[in-house]
Amino acid sequence: MTPFLTNTIVSVITLIYVFVVVAVMDFFVKKGFPQDLSRKVVHIAAASWLFCWFFIDATHWSMYFNILPAFVWFLLLLQKGFFAGPNDDAVKTMTRKGDRRELLRGPLYFTIVMMVMGTYFLNSEYALITMGILGFGDGLAPVVGTRYGKMKYKIFSKKTVEGSITFFICGIIGSILFSQIILGYFSFGLIIKLSIAATVIEALSPRDVDNLLIPIITFLVFFII
Repeated sequence: MTPFLTNTIVSVITLIYVFVVVAVMDFFVKKGFPQDLSRKVVHIAAASWLFCWFFIDATHWSMYFNILPAFVWFLLLLQKGFFAGPNDDAVKTMTRKGDRRELLRGPLYFTIVMMVMGTYFLNSEYALITMGILGFGDGLAPVVGTRYGKMKYKIFSKKTVEGSITFFICGIIGSILFSQIILGYFSFGLIIKLSIAATVIEALSPRDVDNLLIPIITFLVFFII
């Protein structure tokens, strides 16, 4: 099989995977599954799109097809963020309160980060660690913080100590998982360093912009500091 065909098939399968996740979560939301929790399941599943890198042939220009899910959802989120109705699947599964305009913030920023990672940083430690932090850390921290957080604090937005600890620990786990599967190894010291930086900026960041600020800070730590 040629690299072009391999990369095309892998990318299309990954695109289908993302749509299936949204459809499944929409089904569960209709059955009473919490909407905010559904949003985070989609968040983690979207970050896990990079598992397709294991199968992508990076020797051919078609390796950039890996961003197909992110590009398609970038366009869809723009359309849905401006025009979707309250019963739209994406609105029900990817927003906190059913407001379509939420899709133009955190979820849209997330697709931009995915496209940048899949083009400029394909298979790099920086991308794998950052997406591990952004996917698992940022995905699970609000779940724990909202439901079990007792020690609250506020800088630009409300956070909890329990949520921040979850962010740090789950970000490390996600980074190790992505790095080990894609690269076959992980740099624990580097993961700790980037996780600390990301945890600090997540604690300081206003709501919805952490999907942009976390990759920027981890970039500075990884490539400059």
